[in-house]
Amino acid sequence: MAAADEQQPVHRPGAYKQKNKQHKHGKHRTKGEIGRENKGRVAVMALTKKQRRVIRKMDRRNKANQLRRNKKDSVLTEKRKLGSRDGPPHLVAVIALHARVDPGAVTKILRGEGLDGVVHEDQGVTGAKNSFGLVLPRFKQRFTFYTPDTADMHSLLDVAKIADSLVFVLESTEGWDSYGDYCLSSLFAQGLPSHALVCQGVADLAVKKRTESRRALSRLVESRFPESRLFPADSEQDATLLLRHLSAQKQRRLGFRSRRSYLLAQRATYIPNSSQNGTGGPATGLGTLCVSGYIRGCPLQVNRLVHITGHGDFQLSQIDAPVDPLPIVTAAPRPAKPGRDVEMTDGGDGDIRVLMKADPEKRESLQAEAEVDPMDGEQTWPTEAELEEAEDGIKNRRVMKVPKGTSDYQAIWIKDDAEEEEDDDDDVDSCDDDEDGMMDDEMDGDNESQDAGSECVSEGDDDLEEEEEEEEEISSSGHTGGDQKYDKEIDEAEEGEGLRRYREARANEMFPDEVDTPLDVPAKTRFQRYRGLKSFRSSPWDPLENLPPNYSRIYQFQNFERMRRRILADAASEEEGAMVGWYVTLHIVDVPPSVMESFLTGKPLVMVSLLPHEQKMSVMQMLVRQHPSNTEPIKSKEELVFQCGFRRFRASAIFSQHTSADKHKLERFLRPDAPTVMSVYAPITFPTAGVLVFKQRDNGMQDLVATGTLLSCDPRRVVLKRIVLSGHPFKINRRSAVVRYMFFNRDDILWFKPVELRTKWGRRGHIKEALGTHGHMKCVFDSQMRSQDTVLMNLYKRVYPRWTYDPYVPAPLPWVKREEPPAFCDIDMD
Repeated sequence: MAAADEQQPVHRPGAYKQKNKQHKHGKHRTKGEIGRENKGRVAVMALTKKQRRVIRKMDRRNKANQLRRNKKDSVLTEKRKLGSRDGPPHLVAVIALHARVDPGAVTKILRGEGLDGVVHEDQGVTGAKNSFGLVLPRFKQRFTFYTPDTADMHSLLDVAKIADSLVFVLESTEGWDSYGDYCLSSLFAQGLPSHALVCQGVADLAVKKRTESRRALSRLVESRFPESRLFPADSEQDATLLLRHLSAQKQRRLGFRSRRSYLLAQRATYIPNSSQNGTGGPATGLGTLCVSGYIRGCPLQVNRLVHITGHGDFQLSQIDAPVDPLPIVTAAPRPAKPGRDVEMTDGGDGDIRVLMKADPEKRESLQAEAEVDPMDGEQTWPTEAELEEAEDGIKNRRVMKVPKGTSDYQAIWIKDDAEEEEDDDDDVDSCDDDEDGMMDDEMDGDNESQDAGSECVSEGDDDLEEEEEEEEEISSSGHTGGDQKYDKEIDEAEEGEGLRRYREARANEMFPDEVDTPLDVPAKTRFQRYRGLKSFRSSPWDPLENLPPNYSRIYQFQNFERMRRRILADAASEEEGAMVGWYVTLHIVDVPPSVMESFLTGKPLVMVSLLPHEQKMSVMQMLVRQHPSNTEPIKSKEELVFQCGFRRFRASAIFSQHTSADKHKLERFLRPDAPTVMSVYAPITFPTAGVLVFKQRDNGMQDLVATGTLLSCDPRRVVLKRIVLSGHPFKINRRSAVVRYMFFNRDDILWFKPVELRTKWGRRGHIKEALGTHGHMKCVFDSQMRSQDTVLMNLYKRVYPRWTYDPYVPAPLPWVKREEPPAFCDIDMD
């Protein structure tokens, strides 16, 4: 029995035996326990794509909120510092926009004793009329009120550039007159800071008419100031409301001044160089100008250059810290802050401290133009043709009788009788205006006869003058005295010049760029600087080809936009130098005495710290539009007055179309219906900056002709002048035609044979061959040509502005309203 049990087989499980999961005895962790143990730590690989996208979105939103919060805090801090103990006084300019209002009445109310303010008459701008400082302990604010001379447009614009707020004084019925509208146009184009509107004379009206007058005035000012509020200025209560509004209103940020340090001179002294050095030597005509004022905008560095508006660029020698002349006096003076160089709260007398001195090694240079080496060029051996020309010149040299002892150089200037006769003939032709600048001694055929007739003096002028005198005597006997008085007030030369400009502008509008081929000069000689283009859009033009000599005097950037961003970023993060709100004294060296004389006459003295490279000359591009008040044609290369940012200068600009191509067509006149780019030699200025363009009349007045903004600094901008030669079909045979009157000799036809032709009706063609010797040519076109069509040939050449930059602009005469000139359609072209 036992043996049988031992031989019983045992079951062995196979490979497919079921294996059940082991029972968990409550030792496993839940998801909540795992999360609590990890304390929020999640493996990177555990995040899904959706989770990562959500986290990135939250990070971007958080970063945007932080930037927005920081920007808001900085704006609030800047606003609270303005006019407070730690910031500069609130600079307010009071401007009258009507001849019948008196800005002095507004400032008189602001001086009233009912405001509980402290008026500092001696702490205003020295030499300025109606300038004073006002401290309001109740508001913990301080103001500096300045009333510029409205008749002087330069002073008005200079003060508006640096003022924190503008107070416009309006008339109760009309608001502003024609000159006030002219001032507003200039201020809006330059950049208008925060402002307030004050209505004067409402209290003088009847009680029933005050509401109606204020309502009518509000409707009147809506066109210029849609969201502004009108403040009366008839009592001290009105003055309190105005001051509260000025201290609490939102400050407008102007880009051209917020990135630079600027200052309005409140005090100034002048020390000539001879007296300063104590050497007793002869005076050099220059001296050191010590200017005191509050720093605004950005911190001021002593090694940077400063620009005095209207006078030029200068260097600083040191910066002093005198006592603040306009303190906010409270019951108990606050102690000085540790580590601060200048204490802005102490109103007592104290020693002047020297904040910083300029380092000669780090101070920026005043060099504005690049150094030109005339010998810096490729030296080559003369060619065989040049040697043959030199030998021919020796053989054909003229023999003439000269006084004994005359050198060869002096003999060159002695002329024979035959040469004098030739020169007399050439003088008449030399009176033609050089329209293309220094790089071109050519001119358009349309203007030859007009310029020669207007500028050259002929032999029959005496007879014409006698005839004019006789005509004047006859007319004076037959007309009344009123006509004689009217004729005396008219400037005949100005009338003739205006008529000539209108005729040129209308001719250019009717026949754009068309010129006549001269009969006495070969066309290939007359137009040797021009070339044809297959396509104005796609044909190449090397911007470094045949540059004028003036381009060796200017500076250019490899990438202007990248340099602008880097310099402005460095200026925004600058924390060294004299801080904003400090009352300092700047020592400006090598200043002419005319700057001090201008300050003593009551004109504002505005100083701005220049960014790196802003004293160097280059080719500046300005995008402008013609001002609606200007109706006179403005010709290219005409001398104009520019206000670009803080700078004011005279220069001659060329006009071109505003396109995105690499080549831009020259505009002969400023177009009233489209934006125009002005190219001019001027010091570098980093955008953004407003541009105002004025034209100075012969009588000294300046008219606003265009407004716009600074575009860029680009000497490589290619501006092409186009001329159009026209011909007329003589015989037409389907696609071919015989054309005449475009050229007048066979050589010119062969010279311009590769240039493509076009017609006014859209046909395209080319010159096939010349017929005869009188300028007839056979042309082939792409389709049938009409007998009334005109054949045209476009030729181009690059033009450059003229170097007429002048940083000194004379003060304009007071503005008067002028009569509107006649329209184009009213001018007789005959």
